[in-house]
Amino acid sequence: MVNDSLIHAMAGAVGGMVATTATYPLTVVFTRASTEEREQKVGLDGEEVKPKKMSDFGLLLHLLRKEPARLFDGVESNLAAIMVTNGLYYFFYENMRDFLLKSRKGTKALSTRESMLAGLVAGSATTILSNPIWVIQANQVKQGQSSTPDAKHLSFFETALKLYGGSEVKPGSSGLQNFWRGIGPALVLVINPIIQYTIFEQLKNVLIKRRTAKLRAVGGALATAVAVLSDWDYFLLGALSKLVATGSTYPYIVLKNRLQAGNSSTAQYKSAVHGIISIVNKEGIRGLYTGVASKLLQSVLTAAILFAGQKRIYELTKQVLTAAPALK
Repeated sequence: MVNDSLIHAMAGAVGGMVATTATYPLTVVFTRASTEEREQKVGLDGEEVKPKKMSDFGLLLHLLRKEPARLFDGVESNLAAIMVTNGLYYFFYENMRDFLLKSRKGTKALSTRESMLAGLVAGSATTILSNPIWVIQANQVKQGQSSTPDAKHLSFFETALKLYGGSEVKPGSSGLQNFWRGIGPALVLVINPIIQYTIFEQLKNVLIKRRTAKLRAVGGALATAVAVLSDWDYFLLGALSKLVATGSTYPYIVLKNRLQAGNSSTAQYKSAVHGIISIVNKEGIRGLYTGVASKLLQSVLTAAILFAGQKRIYELTKQVLTAAPALK
């Protein structure tokens, strides 16, 4: 029998690819918006002059009308990153979850503290291993932003080679170091899935507990019944948990994106905190929230589809593997 954690990993990878493909144009809009720097200026009267900037919705419409092909810039590297990230995350998370549950007796539900620990281990391992792919994806989207509509689009491997030995290499750094740009903020952002999965697990536990209590209150054959959540429940819980996680960590998401995309100003950042302060000094508080509308919409939809899809794919895969021996 295949290890249960491997089934979760496979289901997470496939579910993530489906969810990402469905929402990818929003990812491009967010990446373009968050990596574009807009410096504040002061007019002759001493008043702050707000630089003109296309809204997320306006940028999406512009791309749909003028450059529809750019809506999928970097999609191959993004799908690769999602497949690796979700597969690794579910693998590490489920293994850590099983370890914690086996280390004690009693309830099969993780406590808040245990959920956070499992998320920390899974998130840290996943971030370190998958960062190079996210750097390539950010640079592919950046190419589309800075090039003309008919310019040659670099493939995943061409972009990787450019990062390793081409003009993207910064003085004093080796080619390999370029693939771990933004790893500091990325590790800080491990708190994002920790928040997301902790909220998800606790809301799921509360919902199951309440519905189970209602079932058992009926008595009879339902006296020992345990409530089962629907795909719609997983969709809504996934959306809500991701909304809270992304909304609370968004400034670091902007910083990570700019570092991974290799913006010219990021070379001056001495640390993640210094980078945040630099963005505020140059662009104001709004600079930390560029592209927030498209990111929140993309993240919430992706998480909702992922949680519902991962559950369904896991159950179907489990059924197939369980039935396979009986067919022999």
